[in-house]
Amino acid sequence: MLMLRSRFNLQTLAPLLTSPRPSPSSSLPFLLHRRRRRNLSFSALRPDPSAPYAAAAAAAAATAAAPPKSKGPPPPAGVVRTALFVPPGVPRDAGAAEMVVLPGSNIVVGPYAGDARIREVEFAKSSPRARDCPRDDRPEFAVIGRSNVGKSSLINALVRKKDVALTSKKPGKTQLINHFLINKSWYIVDLPGYGFANAPESARMDWSSFTKGYFLNRNTLVGVLLLVDASVPPQQIDLDCANWLGRNNIGLTFVFTKCDKVKSAKGRRPDENIKHFQDLISKYYKDPPPWIMTSSVTGLGRDELLLHMSQLRNYWDNEAA
Repeated sequence: MLMLRSRFNLQTLAPLLTSPRPSPSSSLPFLLHRRRRRNLSFSALRPDPSAPYAAAAAAAAATAAAPPKSKGPPPPAGVVRTALFVPPGVPRDAGAAEMVVLPGSNIVVGPYAGDARIREVEFAKSSPRARDCPRDDRPEFAVIGRSNVGKSSLINALVRKKDVALTSKKPGKTQLINHFLINKSWYIVDLPGYGFANAPESARMDWSSFTKGYFLNRNTLVGVLLLVDASVPPQQIDLDCANWLGRNNIGLTFVFTKCDKVKSAKGRRPDENIKHFQDLISKYYKDPPPWIMTSSVTGLGRDELLLHMSQLRNYWDNEAA
């Protein structure tokens, strides 16, 4: 299937976002229930041919033909081609002509996509242990990655505030589970980075333990944004983290950061590093998880990532209702 590479923002997707959404009952088979947990296992999602999609497909076609309105930068040249991530509500037999694919990603826009704007953000809580995290029923996305991958910068870029998440020249400053409440309805969760820079060995073990406890026991976790630095060759620790999440049936999206970086003649471009990473991750995942290219400096991928999160969150909300 071909990836539609036209640039657009949330305004150009307005017809699609107002399309009717499938009823929750038609999508229940795609959610994997693991005891008390309700997080999405993205690689296991399969679209239901019976789910209504005609209106969304028509709006998608109109959107693809519309002139781009975004002033943001386009994805780097040489966008990686991999199998598409087809979200809930998109029929299995939908052709490429009926699909809109978010630029710089493998993510198809489906009828569960909705209002992705962030109007309000507030710090909710820092928790030293998973059991201390907020206990309401709001859905949440966890952000994790190597301690110098740019987690705080990405979170600040998503909410468009410079100091929401702590940034530091010393990697590994995040040592707690930090919840940020978005629009009073859902959370972004900043988790400690792995790799942990120069942290003492005892702290590394504690961080690893409570982070895994959070993943395994958090009922409201919609999915994990696993950040990967696209400006450097694939790192084994990122592959190991992705493998662990997959083995534990925890849905993830690869968010490639620093895609604005341009390496010297001896280095590889971000798209080349991403392609190499995709080749390596295929050993762990039969179907490629969703992935997207971003840059906190240029704003690349911001609106698209939020739209992707909205369709997963809306599906989760409908299933939980």
